[in-house]
Amino acid sequence: MGRSLGLSTLFIFFIFLLDFFIKSLVINSMDLFQVIYINEYIDFIRIHNTGAAFSFLSTASGWQRWFFIIIGVIAITWFYTLLITAIKEKSKILNVAMVLILGGAVGNTFDRLYYGYVIDYLSFHINDWYYPAFNLADTCLSIGALFFLISLGIDYFRKNI
Repeated sequence: MGRSLGLSTLFIFFIFLLDFFIKSLVINSMDLFQVIYINEYIDFIRIHNTGAAFSFLSTASGWQRWFFIIIGVIAITWFYTLLITAIKEKSKILNVAMVLILGGAVGNTFDRLYYGYVIDYLSFHINDWYYPAFNLADTCLSIGALFFLISLGIDYFRKNI
């Protein structure tokens, strides 16, 4: 288990570093709200999100920063224990899910601790409809959540069918 846990932790750290590197590039090369056109569907944009997903609670008075940091630390701790369980049970899908979720959670929690907000930079849109801006950490969290649900479904069908 030690080698697998070490390798998984290395991948988590890699996701965090890549996320941090991209966010650093955005901070050092773009002004707040600056848009760089990529194509008719994708833009780079520098946005500081003080809220959670879809800017939930972003207009609160500031208490949400510490609330989301606490939630982030609790989630990181819980998902790391799930990662250890996945490794013990040799569940590759759950392992991948936990690595992606943890990499994203560490990246966004770090942002909240260091900057006081999460740096978002990807904007997808069709005509005048815009999906909320997001980042690599959010992408990893979303894909990891999908793998987590698939893992739960596989376990359910294994046990009940």
